[in-house]
Amino acid sequence: MTRHLYVHLPFCAHRCGYCDFVTAVGRQEQHGPYVDALLSELDLERSLLAPTLETVFLGGGTPTFTEPHALERLLTSLPRADEVTVEANPETVTQELARMLRSHGVNRVSLGVQSFRPHLLSVLDRVVHPDTVRRAFYHLRDAGFDNISFDLIYGIPGQSAADLETDLADALELGPEHLSCYELEAKPGTRFTHAHGDELARQADSMETYFEAVVERLTEDGYRWYETANFCRGGDRDLRSRHNLAYWLGLDYLGLGVGAVSTFAGRRWRNAPGLSRYLQALAKGERPERELEQLSVEVQQQERVMLGLRLDEPLVLGELAGVLDRDALLRLERLGLVESDARTLALTQRGRFLGGGVTADLLA
Repeated sequence: MTRHLYVHLPFCAHRCGYCDFVTAVGRQEQHGPYVDALLSELDLERSLLAPTLETVFLGGGTPTFTEPHALERLLTSLPRADEVTVEANPETVTQELARMLRSHGVNRVSLGVQSFRPHLLSVLDRVVHPDTVRRAFYHLRDAGFDNISFDLIYGIPGQSAADLETDLADALELGPEHLSCYELEAKPGTRFTHAHGDELARQADSMETYFEAVVERLTEDGYRWYETANFCRGGDRDLRSRHNLAYWLGLDYLGLGVGAVSTFAGRRWRNAPGLSRYLQALAKGERPERELEQLSVEVQQQERVMLGLRLDEPLVLGELAGVLDRDALLRLERLGLVESDARTLALTQRGRFLGGGVTADLLA
């Protein structure tokens, strides 16, 4: 049984050009039926869940764009958990919504800030003013939230080092408990890439500088750099994202909703991304169409290395040592990208920036 549950709410007010998640714009008439489908899927898969959950995570899409009564009904029906996170866009957070979330067991909110600079928000197709972020933050604080995370993006077309520094300063002025700072990844073939291809190529040359600036600024301010792109306040409370830690530690989890992924007992499955077919299947009491993959022991071990090396605590190798390329390990040590001893393996700061390429070499 798993103690980690992900719930996908795909609805958004509009689709941002750089987004490649499973989303559906508007469709208010489907919000209620979609919650019905989620709860039907939960009933079908309940045997996979432990009696007591550690984490529930509502992601999207924009979960807080979901029609409020439908969202409230979902929250009322989901299992309780120690950490319950809801992703939110700032423009959707009202006093009423913040209070409703808190009163229904949500104790962590991840705000999709992305930037405080209006010209960069415009590039990202985000129709939000920076003051809206501040207003949403204070609504959440007033409702009793003491665990708020900000998502920030760097490498945006037109962004300068000064823009990034100002974004970090504005975020730190508010003082969220957690920050996720991501390099912009624009998928080939999207309208965003077509519109900004040349500038994206120029920004690629600055990514390591931006990465170093983020790490330096946030750690100087007392945040723990606990995962490649994630930072949390230190102190008596462990403010790491417990749900995402489950992914990075290779634990089982159940995903509900259109396009949602689950990993359980050496199998991984992904619900098909078609919203209409998802609704139709569950209206008939059937599981949605899904892609199923059986994970070999070797693949599971490789994934534990790839994900575990993203964390700040050295990876204890044990049986995982067998999937490493020893020659590559020695070469990467000489290049200053990894540090290892007889028992553990860790990436250096530069190794964490180059993470995907380094782990690919280690596992070649």
